[in-house]
Amino acid sequence: MKETLQPVRTGKGAPNRQYEYLILSVRPDEPVPVAYDRLREHAEYGKWELERSRLYFGGSRKYWLRRKVMRVERTLDVY
Repeated sequence: MKETLQPVRTGKGAPNRQYEYLILSVRPDEPVPVAYDRLREHAEYGKWELERSRLYFGGSRKYWLRRKVMRVERTLDVY
């Protein structure tokens, strides 16, 4: 099982994204209940939600999870 986090770019000229994405790839020889357990853990503890799931020829699967990006503004001005 492979997990890929797509980082959110910040700074000048970066798109204003509201979500960050986690892609979970499951090989065909891995049991599906193990993948469901991993998805459930991410949803429960990491505040991720399932956006898309895809089953490919040959039995491999991909799951796209997303969660809102929390933008934190500085409230303390240091001179």
